[in-house]
Amino acid sequence: MNYIKNQEWRYATKKFDSKKKISNEDLAYIKQAIQLSVSSYGLQPYRVLIIEDEDIRKQLLPVSWNQSQITDASHLVVFCNYINGEHGMIDDYIELIAKTRNIDKEALMGYGDFMKTKIDEKSPEEQFNWSKNQTYIALANLLSACASLKIDACPMEGFDSEEYNKILGLTEKGLNASVIATIGYRSDEDETQYLAKVRKPIANLFEEL
Repeated sequence: MNYIKNQEWRYATKKFDSKKKISNEDLAYIKQAIQLSVSSYGLQPYRVLIIEDEDIRKQLLPVSWNQSQITDASHLVVFCNYINGEHGMIDDYIELIAKTRNIDKEALMGYGDFMKTKIDEKSPEEQFNWSKNQTYIALANLLSACASLKIDACPMEGFDSEEYNKILGLTEKGLNASVIATIGYRSDEDETQYLAKVRKPIANLFEEL
């Protein structure tokens, strides 16, 4: 039941205490939680930037609707989906499976070809959306991990993805800023924390067949 209590505790933090920083130990825990996220085929078609540098975050502030969380939170987390290059990603994944499980790589080639075929069936736009959607699963793991540590977080789509790509040099790396989250500790001045959580009643949300 701790999981439910943690979810009841968390909220999308609007104002962070800029003086409080996440410890290296807790940050390592959050990274591992993201690393263990499920993804389609297990490919994890994304990279995650964890930004503490104040100057970089000041550059990102105006293209993030000037939301104070960007600069006041302990860290800014940017989830970046790959724009293309899925075949190379699959080849690397097959290598990793073989090494991790001590399996002959040749025995895995059929699985690799299957993944390539299924992804090739998608249009470039569908491939982009597919990889972008995977980042939201990883984001969910970040939010749950933070809640378990009583670390505040705010998932955010209010930013200019193209400007993020330019400022962070993502495009030349074949990446796109998909979704972001700020993490840290709530300010006593954040009145949002005192509001009752509003969610649909269970009876209205679920239908059992």
